[in-house]
Amino acid sequence: MSFRSLLSAVVACVLAATIGLVVPTVTAAPAEAAGDKVSARKLLRQLPVRSETNKGYDRSKFRHWIDTGDKDVCDTREEVLIAEAVRKPRVRASTCAISGGKWRSKYDGRTTTNKSTFDIDHVVPLKEAWASGAKKWTKNTRKRFANDLRYKHSLIAVSASSNRSKGSREPHQWMPPNSSYRCVYVKQWIAVKWRWKMSVNTKEKRYLNARLDKCKSVQVLEPTRATVKLRSTSTSSGSTDQRSAPWNQPGPDLDCSDIRKKVRVYPPDYHRLDADGNGWGCESYG
Repeated sequence: MSFRSLLSAVVACVLAATIGLVVPTVTAAPAEAAGDKVSARKLLRQLPVRSETNKGYDRSKFRHWIDTGDKDVCDTREEVLIAEAVRKPRVRASTCAISGGKWRSKYDGRTTTNKSTFDIDHVVPLKEAWASGAKKWTKNTRKRFANDLRYKHSLIAVSASSNRSKGSREPHQWMPPNSSYRCVYVKQWIAVKWRWKMSVNTKEKRYLNARLDKCKSVQVLEPTRATVKLRSTSTSSGSTDQRSAPWNQPGPDLDCSDIRKKVRVYPPDYHRLDADGNGWGCESYG
């Protein structure tokens, strides 16, 4: 480095410290290695197919927009806004106050310099995640999913209107108005589900496969598997290991009126008691 370049760098650092600003790149960026690609079709084949239910879902069960512990004061929402700005904003070091940036919504092409008009979207919505496996996760696993900065496709800054339009709908129910982004969106949906070991339902998988058929490339940034921990599922019926119970054995057909309590069900669910695929049968007696 020349003396002139070194002097310029020192002056820039001093000025930033003086006015209380930090360069946006000091905040946590998504940690996946750039350039490692995998076939989204391959990931889709590995997703288990199960029926889904939103029973028991509450958004508060996913604690989100937290400070991710990277030694700054920016929460997850702010981290994504900084990372995805098409014109980098100024960031105040003491409060993470963001100003002067510009953003473009990939869902509908809208641009803004007012960050309050943009939402941070979970590519796989929280309600969809719940139905696809998160109902079994620990609180901490749900929190890590809701603030996932470790994979760049988990969270995206988009216009509030497009995010509200999407809601918790699956790809066969909603696609980005920006048609040029739809293949990317489908591939990212699959990658996030694979990363967090989620399931898909039959209609969802059929649509995703059909959509991939229309894409010029099915390659997506390769995710690493997230650590998913399951919550304890004890019940008042005693031991959770009920593999030898009559409802987990072949024989005369049983239904919940015969059992009259919430029970642990193990595959292959001989008596079709586990309607939502969450490992429990006769939950109305719970």
